[in-house]
Amino acid sequence: MVVDTSGYVPREVLAVARTLEPVVGRYVFVSSVSVYEQWPLERLTEDSPVLDCPSDAGADFGYDGDPGPTIYGFTKAGCERAVVETFGDERSVLLRPGVMLGPREFVGRLPWWLRRVERGGRVLAPGRPDRAVQPVDVRDVAAFALRTASGPAGAFNVVGNGRETMGSLLEACRAVTKSNAQFEWITDEQWLAAQGIAQWTELPLWRTYAGSWAVNAKRAFAAGLTLRPLRSTVEDTWAWLHTDDGSVVDERAAEHGMTADKETAILGVWDAVNADRCGAE
Repeated sequence: MVVDTSGYVPREVLAVARTLEPVVGRYVFVSSVSVYEQWPLERLTEDSPVLDCPSDAGADFGYDGDPGPTIYGFTKAGCERAVVETFGDERSVLLRPGVMLGPREFVGRLPWWLRRVERGGRVLAPGRPDRAVQPVDVRDVAAFALRTASGPAGAFNVVGNGRETMGSLLEACRAVTKSNAQFEWITDEQWLAAQGIAQWTELPLWRTYAGSWAVNAKRAFAAGLTLRPLRSTVEDTWAWLHTDDGSVVDERAAEHGMTADKETAILGVWDAVNADRCGAE
């Protein structure tokens, strides 16, 4: 078995797959939920339509929508096709994670929240605290990838089971950082989106679209996917951030998070809006 965690260019994956096919029994490819045509707009299963990309495409195939398809999603779909065309359905495993968190998460989503909550004070918390979220610990993805060596082949959505919430995530951040943070939950998400906030980046893990955290993973759970509590992921990420390795910042981390001045300004406008509403009543 080979586990490919870093295939992004279809023609390169095609070349690797063709080279390995005579000597490898199964090809496990780590893909993404971004391959789906309707992510993040609609609820998804493994049978949902996938973006169309040829198996010999280059790195720039496709286009970026807002929201909707991305070049990343197109090319991951092309990589999947390269694997299946070469190894066939019975020897191909396609893992489609959503957001992966955990130690060594250089993208910066959970690290930003941890550092923001550590700073304390009044924290802009997006949406409802009971809104389900589906991040998955990268270590659980790795364990499932190895498990598929002898399990069923095919495509698997590898995401959380929907029992965790944005509230439980931020509460875990507050607990592990021992912070005095006070969360101001702005439940009017349309109002929040209208404040010029870049969803998914300025407020990491927050998106208003219905399908963002509505990915069905029953097939993966039936095949043996197990998940650690989100609290454990938060604790271990916080511990990692305090190591020498945790001080390394990927260039993508700079894309994530909101400045303190912008957060304060939005909270001020929110207070004024609520005051006006109370006055009108």
